Amino acid sequence: MRQLGSAQPTAVELEILRILWELGPSPVREIHRRLNEAKGTNYSTTVKMLSVMLTKGLVKRDERATPHVYRAALTRERAGKTFLRDLIDKVYDGSAMSLVLQALANGKATQAEIDEARRLLDEMEGQP
Repeated sequence: MRQLGSAQPTAVELEILRILWELGPSPVREIHRRLNEAKGTNYSTTVKMLSVMLTKGLVKRDERATPHVYRAALTRERAGKTFLRDLIDKVYDGSAMSLVLQALANGKATQAEIDEARRLLDEMEGQP
């Protein structure tokens, strides 16, 4: 079970963050409307989740606005980096290359993605 105050969002918290990243600062009703469409969540659950996320520092609330407006406290990029670092550390023993090789071995990479990976590797090796 996650401790209150953990910076790592749960699956539902991540869904709320995705909504806020897409919409920008939003009142509870709009967040709930989107969450309800995706998950069938009750309004009181949405309010409680936002309260927990506020305590954890995942969202910020503008109390001057009526109704209160929530916004993500971290960017999608920062959340992605945090999740990725955690995944690399826990699953791949700190080896980013193992993660990359596993992802490419799944066979779902497009030719453009493979070309981009090759370009990045060439850049890392200092080749043109």
